[in-house]
Amino acid sequence: MKILIINGPNLNFLGIREKNIYGTQDYDYLLQMIAKKGEETGCTIEVFQSNHEGAIIDRIQDAYFDGTEGIVINPGAYTHYSYAIHDALASVTMPKVEIHISDITNREEFRKVSVTAPACDKQIYGHGLSGYLEAVDFLLERQGK
Repeated sequence: MKILIINGPNLNFLGIREKNIYGTQDYDYLLQMIAKKGEETGCTIEVFQSNHEGAIIDRIQDAYFDGTEGIVINPGAYTHYSYAIHDALASVTMPKVEIHISDITNREEFRKVSVTAPACDKQIYGHGLSGYLEAVDFLLERQGK
């Protein structure tokens, strides 16, 4: 299975920003964890990160044509207001999982609303970095693999 993991703004600063919320593991640790999951499951997993909304939309659209069979997305702050990312997710037919490292339901009011989740098949939040692995497992189960 070919899976695309998209990380939005500031996720490249894991281990640097707000360690009390996002933990002390850095972005490279996340990439290694995801690569290991790919090896264990036999999946091809590509990770894409951008701080730019348009680049994220472009990558979602490219996934429609490049054989991607599932998307895991952590839109970061775009979760709460990017109808453009919502529309891009809604336009592609493969299964999609939105994930958040922190429990967005126990944070600031604005973080409790996701405009992108309705375009996804599942939302995972508050499970730390392991939420990414749970999302991959969901996609594999969805594909019957």
